[in-house]
Amino acid sequence: MMKNAKDTPVARTQQPHASRPKAAAASKAEPAELSELRPGQSIELLKELHILTRDGRLNQDSRRKLKQVYHLFNFIEPLLTELSTTEKGPTLADHGAGKSYLGFILYDLYFKALGRGHIYGVETRAELVEKSRVLAQKLDFGRMSFLNVSVAESTGADELPARIDIVTALHACDTATDDAIAFGLQKNARAMVLVPCCQAEMAACLRQGKALQLARTPLAELWRHPLHTRELGSQVTNVLRCLYLEANGYQVTVTELVGWEHSMKNELIIARYTGQKKRSASERLRAILEEFGLDKVLGARFGLGSEASDTQVAVDALPH
Repeated sequence: MMKNAKDTPVARTQQPHASRPKAAAASKAEPAELSELRPGQSIELLKELHILTRDGRLNQDSRRKLKQVYHLFNFIEPLLTELSTTEKGPTLADHGAGKSYLGFILYDLYFKALGRGHIYGVETRAELVEKSRVLAQKLDFGRMSFLNVSVAESTGADELPARIDIVTALHACDTATDDAIAFGLQKNARAMVLVPCCQAEMAACLRQGKALQLARTPLAELWRHPLHTRELGSQVTNVLRCLYLEANGYQVTVTELVGWEHSMKNELIIARYTGQKKRSASERLRAILEEFGLDKVLGARFGLGSEASDTQVAVDALPH
């Protein structure tokens, strides 16, 4: 009697492969890297930003960049939600925008669905500004504008409204972060999200008076060596920025942006306006500048004019 074909050894060995069509379909599926993306994220946008390759993959550098932007989005999204109750929606100015990774992803994940609000990218490199304008038009991101000006110049730019709700500055180099803070104060920002970078100004000032400071106080040993000068300068600069924000009515939180393995420029400063201007913050700010012998050089940058009293901040009467 002839055996049924399915009972033959050959047939039995082939049976487990009956699901081959599914395997073939899986091979055509998107790469596993897409599981790392946020729901609703535009694949086309990430490819245009060269975060994803044309076949939809992430390399190590783009994975690091995307992780930073997503982590920053986690901090910004609640602020946007708070400010989305108005008819016009939130306005956001992104300083030192570069290729506008942050601005585009914020628009894609939040502003697009919201249907209102506006993002302004501020960048000095004209070619990057033009590319961002072209990409925004291509993706129909109509409520994005890009300005080819410096952070300092943007305060008086006609293209920007009198008030900006949120100010961001991701790795704005050296004093550009201070310019972003000044912009936020001028524009009555409700919140500022800052990731400072390359704070060289303080280190340069510390180097100039190093010999005098070494003779005056043993604390100058903290910046006797060049590496320590740079690191201490960066640390003190950010401390002064936080005190300056507190003196102007902001509640300040300092945390890490991502793990140190991803970026050494990792300090994230989040400031939310409460209207409670701290007199003690102003006093401590001045005391630190005086201790380091920097009050005459940097006092004006942090709102302490030479004629001001120990407790006065030049911007104390800022309306909000």
